[in-house]
Amino acid sequence: MERAKEHVEQIRRSKFSIGGAPNPLTEDLHQAVRNLSAELYAKDVHFLMELIQNAEDNQYDGGVDPTLDFIITSKDITGTGATATLLIFNNEIGFSTRNIDSICSVGRSTKKGNRIKGYIGEKGIGFKSVFLITSQPYIFSNGYQIRFNEEPCPHCGLGYIVPEWVEEKPTLLDIKQIYGAGDTLPTTTIVLPLKPDKVAPVKLQLSTIHPEVLLFLSKIKRLTVKEDNDDPKLNTISAVSISSEVNFKTSKNINAESYTLHLSEEENGDSEKECSYYMWKQKFPVRSENRVERRMDVDEWVITLAFPNHERLQRGNTSPGVYAFLPTEMVTSFPFIIQADFVLASSRETILLDNKWNQGILSCVPTAFMEAFKSLIITTNDAPLSSLPRMFQFLPVNASSYAELNVVRDEIKAMMAQENIIPIETYTQQKHFYRPCDVGRLLPAFWDILTSARENGITFHNLSSHGRYILCSSFDKAKYDQIHSFLGVKLVSNEWYAKCIQSSNLVEGVSEDVYLKLLLFVATNWASRFACSDMGNLPLIKYVGSNGNISQFSVNECRYHQNPKAILLADQNHSRVISWLIDWNKEFQCVSHRYFMPENIQQAMWAFPKRQTLMEWLEHEVNVSTLGLYKFAVCLSKSLKNHKLVITYAHFLYHSFSTGYLTPREVGDLCSSMPLVDNYGNVKTSRDGVAVPANGSKWADLVVSNPWTNDGFVELGEEYMHPCRCAGQSSRKNELLDFLRKFAGASDVPYISAPFYGISGVDTPLTKENVFLLLDWIRNLKSKGMNLPERFVNCIKRGSWLKVTVNGYRPPSQSFLVGSSLGIILQNGSALVDIPLVDEEFYGQKILEYKAELGTVGVMFSYEEACNFIGKRLMSRAASFTLSKGHVLLILEFIRYLRVKMLPVDQFVNSIRRGSWLKTSHGYRSPVGSVLHDSEWQTASQISDIPFIDKAHYGEEIYRFKDELELLDVIVGFRNSYQLVVDNLKSPSCLKSLTANAVLLILECIHAASDSSDKLVNALKATNCLKTNNGFKTPGECFLPEPAWRCILDVFTGFHVIDLGFYGEKIFIYKKELKKTGVVVDFEEAMKTFGDVFKKKASQTDINKCHVESFLSCCRQVKEAEYKFPSEFLEILSTSKWLRTRVGDYKSPGGCILFGPDWKSLSAITRLPFIDDSDSCYGMGVHEYKEELKNMGVITELKLGVDFVSSCLRFPSDPSSITPESVLSLLECIRLLLQRSHSLNEDFKKRLSKQWLNTNAGHRTPDKCLLFGSQWNSFLKPMDGPFINENFYGAKIAEYEKELCEIGVITDVKKGCSLIASNIDLHSDYPTIVRIYRYLKEHHWIPENGGNRIWVPKGDDNGEWVNPKECVKCDKNELFSSRLYVLQKYYDKDLFPLFSDMGVRGEPSLVDYIELWKEWESSREKISQDECCKFWTYLLQHRTKKSETMIAENLMKLPATSDSDKVVLLEKCDVFVADNLHLKNLFQQDGVFVWYPKQSLASLPRSELLDLYKKIGVRTISESVLKEESSLVDDGKFTQVDPRNVFNGKGLVKLILGFLACSSLRMEAEKRHEAVQDILNLTVCETMEQVTVSYSLPLSSGDVITKEANRMIRWERESESSKLFTQKMDWSSGKASMLKYATYFCEAISVGVLSENVDHVPALSELIKLAFVLKFDEEAVDFLMESKDLQIFWEDEEFLSSAFPVD
Repeated sequence: MERAKEHVEQIRRSKFSIGGAPNPLTEDLHQAVRNLSAELYAKDVHFLMELIQNAEDNQYDGGVDPTLDFIITSKDITGTGATATLLIFNNEIGFSTRNIDSICSVGRSTKKGNRIKGYIGEKGIGFKSVFLITSQPYIFSNGYQIRFNEEPCPHCGLGYIVPEWVEEKPTLLDIKQIYGAGDTLPTTTIVLPLKPDKVAPVKLQLSTIHPEVLLFLSKIKRLTVKEDNDDPKLNTISAVSISSEVNFKTSKNINAESYTLHLSEEENGDSEKECSYYMWKQKFPVRSENRVERRMDVDEWVITLAFPNHERLQRGNTSPGVYAFLPTEMVTSFPFIIQADFVLASSRETILLDNKWNQGILSCVPTAFMEAFKSLIITTNDAPLSSLPRMFQFLPVNASSYAELNVVRDEIKAMMAQENIIPIETYTQQKHFYRPCDVGRLLPAFWDILTSARENGITFHNLSSHGRYILCSSFDKAKYDQIHSFLGVKLVSNEWYAKCIQSSNLVEGVSEDVYLKLLLFVATNWASRFACSDMGNLPLIKYVGSNGNISQFSVNECRYHQNPKAILLADQNHSRVISWLIDWNKEFQCVSHRYFMPENIQQAMWAFPKRQTLMEWLEHEVNVSTLGLYKFAVCLSKSLKNHKLVITYAHFLYHSFSTGYLTPREVGDLCSSMPLVDNYGNVKTSRDGVAVPANGSKWADLVVSNPWTNDGFVELGEEYMHPCRCAGQSSRKNELLDFLRKFAGASDVPYISAPFYGISGVDTPLTKENVFLLLDWIRNLKSKGMNLPERFVNCIKRGSWLKVTVNGYRPPSQSFLVGSSLGIILQNGSALVDIPLVDEEFYGQKILEYKAELGTVGVMFSYEEACNFIGKRLMSRAASFTLSKGHVLLILEFIRYLRVKMLPVDQFVNSIRRGSWLKTSHGYRSPVGSVLHDSEWQTASQISDIPFIDKAHYGEEIYRFKDELELLDVIVGFRNSYQLVVDNLKSPSCLKSLTANAVLLILECIHAASDSSDKLVNALKATNCLKTNNGFKTPGECFLPEPAWRCILDVFTGFHVIDLGFYGEKIFIYKKELKKTGVVVDFEEAMKTFGDVFKKKASQTDINKCHVESFLSCCRQVKEAEYKFPSEFLEILSTSKWLRTRVGDYKSPGGCILFGPDWKSLSAITRLPFIDDSDSCYGMGVHEYKEELKNMGVITELKLGVDFVSSCLRFPSDPSSITPESVLSLLECIRLLLQRSHSLNEDFKKRLSKQWLNTNAGHRTPDKCLLFGSQWNSFLKPMDGPFINENFYGAKIAEYEKELCEIGVITDVKKGCSLIASNIDLHSDYPTIVRIYRYLKEHHWIPENGGNRIWVPKGDDNGEWVNPKECVKCDKNELFSSRLYVLQKYYDKDLFPLFSDMGVRGEPSLVDYIELWKEWESSREKISQDECCKFWTYLLQHRTKKSETMIAENLMKLPATSDSDKVVLLEKCDVFVADNLHLKNLFQQDGVFVWYPKQSLASLPRSELLDLYKKIGVRTISESVLKEESSLVDDGKFTQVDPRNVFNGKGLVKLILGFLACSSLRMEAEKRHEAVQDILNLTVCETMEQVTVSYSLPLSSGDVITKEANRMIRWERESESSKLFTQKMDWSSGKASMLKYATYFCEAISVGVLSENVDHVPALSELIKLAFVLKFDEEAVDFLMESKDLQIFWEDEEFLSSAFPVD
């Protein structure tokens, strides 16, 4: 430890001159270290990576597992007051003296040039990065106990690198207690008391240190992080332990090796997490075009790729993808990690992607990846094929966010595309690999089918024989889709599947379940893949053929074939009949190409999971039908053409019914439409009925020939009667026929339907048996409710087949079946007619059982029918000749006879009453309608021509038969025979000017004969038959009003009212009849006519005051009588313009207002259509009819007339005349409008957009007004803006807030900003303006179009509004009070955001500063030091290239130094930058140098200011001064001396040769020797006088400043012989004189040697100066050259030997 301490003291003393003279270079060194450490990395993580990097580069003893531990503690073991301290422990061999020397320097790392040896550090600042987080780092190692300080050392003024010995705080005991009292401290410990603001970042970085940080480190095997607190609950860092171990290593070849590395991580004592990485390391030669200076010593790139076998270890959200031994922050999106000796960015976050070294490395990564990948895939012969797909997850399928890495990805992709790397499926142990483009994928469902088929014994060794190699099944998974897309492995073609199925036994050789899976696969991919492929031609669809064998159809055969095959499936509900259906289908020979799928397939399908999907495809694409026995039978029925199959079909139905497979209802439906074979052997597919075979039938005996042929009936063939055996089922004789009788409707007489055209058998007499069979047939038909065909019935009625008592056989329609006694009476009572009776004796009593049937065919039974028969016979005779008076009286006598015998006479009377056999005044006519004349017919005869019975012809005797005549419908007596009067009405010409009784009779006739009164009505319409107040008029011109509305017809003249005095009140009884004739009797009709007149007069403005008063009075009367005007009239009333208004025009009622008190205030601001109630018009009396006018639509209330206000609004030109009442009334109208429609129309809004609202700022339009409310109180006062004047309107105005808002008045405090702002310049009161500004700022107001003006107070009451562009918020330099308005003087800073939005700048701009300076230039010769400092500080702080250009173009004068406190402003060309201290001293008193502050200011760095001066055109003094040296060659004051008295020539030349050879000049040997030859030829001359030089400085004024200076040395090369003139030196005159002489000497020599490379003069001069001070001592020169990496070569050695031969 003592040696260590002594070493530290020696460094402090010798290097940093602590205890000696101050080092003049310490300030520059301090600044350089500080800048490098602060700017090198952007994040605090740098220090952590640097420490890990240093630990990796450290040396370790053999047998030691290199370990690095981080412990952070809250204990202040350093006594620095730190709240947290970080300790780093490393078991390296420890710091050596050389390491300590290095760490106390800048850029003198011990690792320099050792990259080829495995060192990974390169920045040279490494450890010093800890100053980012600590001010005082401590190091304890190998006896060294030192610390460094960020602050400059008080002894030498230098920070960062000056070591201080540490005796205590901390001690090694303090450190051991934290590390662990029972453990031995590692060799090296670094203690870092953290800066307060770095505690959290450091903890965060420690907590998130990446577990993979050890992945590519060759030395460190373990890294731990933990936190040490007295209370563990205070720990905030997750303790973590990371370790690595290499398990397996295989040397591949000379350039590559692979191994497996295991990383483990344990966090907070939880279970350990592990991940193994397959590591591939490969070497590549460095290409010449990729070499860089920083890697000139490296000849090989070593690229390591890490492939994680499990989930990567990580802490945080991302995992780095690029390592340069340690992780960068580059997330590549690649599933593998790239490690190489990349050149890093200074931040270590990324590699330099545009660096050619890195580009060379990245170009080798694809090759390394391919080699590694092939080693994983192809060379692992013992690995099962199923384990290979996982390796493909290492492919970079996802694009990177770095374009340069995407180039790597694309190259890998291209290489993979050409490599036989993809495993294929062989179903053997042999592995085969092919290019991605040669390999195809299968759909997952097909893989499932192949697997299941293989379980069924199907082999697929030829799987890859169909045009593509098939991808390994374990690799062909959805989770690898992205990989396959990257590789370009695509699905096989659609045709491949067809070839595979066709070449294998997949259809016939698999189980039912696999077969259905295959069908499902085809089904689900049909539309998208197979519909247009060969799949449609494969025999896929199994079926049972007509021979019972199982075969297959293709899909196309079932769809597109000329005779498409129909595949059938039994309905799941009919599963028990599958075999039954298949057997019968064979029996039917699979007619119409219908085939059933095999029974086992169908049963498997019912249990199939995807049955619905499969069935949908089979139905829609394969023509497969699912059907039960019933539907099968229906399909068969439509397909049968062969008569044998038709007979078989009947047996099929019979046996299916017998076995219970078909229900009676189903059988009935099927039999109703089944085809049948008729008696000729023809197949009939349609029919209207079925007849049993003629053989053995009853119908053949009765009707002889088949009468149903034309009725669509089928006569069954005799085959239906025979026994038969089909599909293993037997039937006996007539068994099938009985079935058809029951279900197919096969019938015989008497059960068969009646034929439409009749039967021929009834044309001749029938036997008794057939008569009864026929009657039974009729009975059955009627019992079934069947309608008997008319021809059938007529045929029977007319046929003479029924035996009667008169003349043998007669048609039934001419026969009677009545009692014998009644027949005698009828026979005796009529001497003119014989009656034919059915022969009851022949048929017996049985005939009486068929009365209904006999009646159906026309047999008559009743007395009435007999009477009707007699009457018809009599009328038949009357039609042939006229009946005499005697015949007529005889008929009347016969009627009387029947009445006497108490027999009904109706039938007889009805049979003769219509005959024209009775003579009347109109000739012969029927009794019906004839009249027997008497006195009651007197009035009627005036208007009608009545058919009276001819009394002269029949005499008085006719009156004896009044009762009989009445039975015959002769009219006896008037008896309301109004219709008869109407029917015989005289012509209209006879109906004019009728008597009142005649009119009343006519009306009565119309009333009584309402159904046929049109004739009478029409006759009256054309005649002037009605007496009115205006004479006789036609009915259409007349009115018959009720008293209640009679007044309507009095409003206007010209209405014809019926004369009640002439007709009496009885006329009202016939209102209905009068209405028919055209008389207006209804109020509605009268109002229609009245309405037409009203409308016409209104259009002519012909309705005067009297008309209106009369009409209104009548309206009241009508209403009281509860009459209502019809809607048509109300329409006329409401639309006609008949009311005169005050405006002077006529309007409809709806367009008028009846003036009232509510309208008074509105009348001043509107032009409303009030009804003219002036004396010259309607007068005030019109108000008596307010209710009537209201009902007509006249507006009488304000709430109903608000629409008028919107359209009639007319504000006066002088808004001051508008009263508050008018405004409040208008707002009330607006409220009513909003209640109705929720919004105002645009026209009304436009009318409202006038200046009519009184505000505190005068009259304004609504959108320029505000309504003050409680919410405004917090911000403003009513007078602060254009608030509506509440004092003028009163408090009630606030009640209309909603209405005001609707018309544009701003009521929301948040929305008033713009309006308040636009009126702010009306104010000049400072508190008010501030209040407004605060309101605007509070509500985030942003001005439009550049904002408003700003108020700037002046004194207590004055001020002015100014443009925001003239203002700034702050003027921290206080320079612009005369040029700009600085708002911070007047307003609080909380208003500054508002001012910013208004366009106020935060502070004066560069332009402002330039303009200020220009003002100073023109108005002032001097400015103060403070002004100048502030001005140029601002320029430096805002310095850009653009600003430099602006300054250079605008500043004509610049500040110059002076002896006074003021700064002088001089022309730019007359001030200079003092870049040469010697010249500065010479011209200092002339005031020509640019100004800079005397005292160094942090805000105004002198170097930056001088640089700015240069940029804006200020010349340096060195380039501006003219140097003049007079020749000394001829000066006799010089004495030649030996050069050795002045300098050591050999040492000097050697040093110069080394500089020329090894510096950046790299000068060739010949040129080097030529450059120093002049030194060898020098003649040195010495004088006691000063060797001077003259300097002149010209100014813009024309003046020239001249100075002289002693340079002590001058080298004149222009003369024939090169001479060095030197002032004789007194070497005892002191160090300063010596150093001055040395400086001038070095400069003269350097300028002489480097006359063509003047840029290198300073460097050579400094080098020579150091050697001169050392007197060019040979050993000192050698060491100096070594320290500067300078050397001479063999040629130089030879040159020196010849120039300086050894004595």
